[in-house]
Amino acid sequence: MLHHVAIEVTPEQAPGCRDFYRLLGFAPVQPPPPLRDRALWLERDGTQVHLLLTPEPVAPPEGHLAVVVEDYQRVIEALRQAGHSPQARAEHWGSPRAFVRDPAGHRVELMAFPPGHRERLRSAIASD
Repeated sequence: MLHHVAIEVTPEQAPGCRDFYRLLGFAPVQPPPPLRDRALWLERDGTQVHLLLTPEPVAPPEGHLAVVVEDYQRVIEALRQAGHSPQARAEHWGSPRAFVRDPAGHRVELMAFPPGHRERLRSAIASD
């Protein structure tokens, strides 16, 4: 299980990034006291995004994090209403998916369900 991903943002970008990840279903949580002045943490279902505050952040041009969102169409619309531009991509495994950049420039893949999900669901139903 992946516990967290840590991405770099400037202190000025942090509030916008926090709001962006909230649209994806993440909620702010308190980092340990020694880290509170240099990071913001968000969590959803035990997985966290750590926003590391730095004056010169690096956002890889193609590297990305991928998030399975609860209600894909609702999240896409909420992102658009907030001024973001999700771009639809091919449904390689049958799942709607898109890429969008957070306010710090990090690339985020959004998907309705992960690869293999439908096959596992069919298998579970067949074994009942």
